[in-house]
Amino acid sequence: MHFIFDLDGTICFKGKPISPAITHALQQLEEDGHRIVFASARPIRDMLPVLPKLFHNGTLIGGNGALISENGNITFSKAFSPTIVDTMMSTLHEHQATYLIDGEWDYSYTGRADYPILTNLDPHRLATNVPVSEHPSIVKLLILSATEKEILLEKLGKVEIVLHLHAQEDVIDCSPKGIHKQAALAYLNITDYIAFGNDANDITMFQGARHSVMIGDHQALRPHCTESIPSTTEVEEEIIAKLMELNDAFSPERVTS
Repeated sequence: MHFIFDLDGTICFKGKPISPAITHALQQLEEDGHRIVFASARPIRDMLPVLPKLFHNGTLIGGNGALISENGNITFSKAFSPTIVDTMMSTLHEHQATYLIDGEWDYSYTGRADYPILTNLDPHRLATNVPVSEHPSIVKLLILSATEKEILLEKLGKVEIVLHLHAQEDVIDCSPKGIHKQAALAYLNITDYIAFGNDANDITMFQGARHSVMIGDHQALRPHCTESIPSTTEVEEEIIAKLMELNDAFSPERVTS
């Protein structure tokens, strides 16, 4: 069975790497014949610092499905068209927006020097902050601040892109049309899987899952989960217990018998 894991707020917390205890549970899944995939809003570059090195060459889905890395190499990339980029940039300038733009590897950042997102932005200095014009392609846009944000959102809603609103962080997440985590899984021919997630960008992934586990309580995600684990001080212990339960319930021997 495939186990698909979102990262932030699901199996790693407060920008810190996956804990040794959860890492050990993930290793147990693999040893028992399951396959693990990580699917995050982070670009591949920013997934690596929170993942144990033993998973760096595994299957990684970044940018909410815009990027796929296998065996340490990006094997799939879906970018905004040049016309869409021009439209978005014009709208951003009109509303004096600050943003984080991701190419396949490098990025463009115009936010405050003390913005919390910088904690998770390229902490290992693997990439370069370049002007937007220097990106061969752009796969993701995160709008951090803007004037008349509701009007900005209304304008972007008319553009052929995918929008995710992250109310907790007060940011707008933009991806190319047709890009979401479940589409990336379909591209990888992964159709039978168990999913763990915590946010609205996990909805499509949950909709295609055989079994899904929500961490915390996200109102939009709640109708699509099989079960949930509350975000308490014992959340890691409960996640590990659930992994071991599902490891047994969906063991390769049982699934094929």
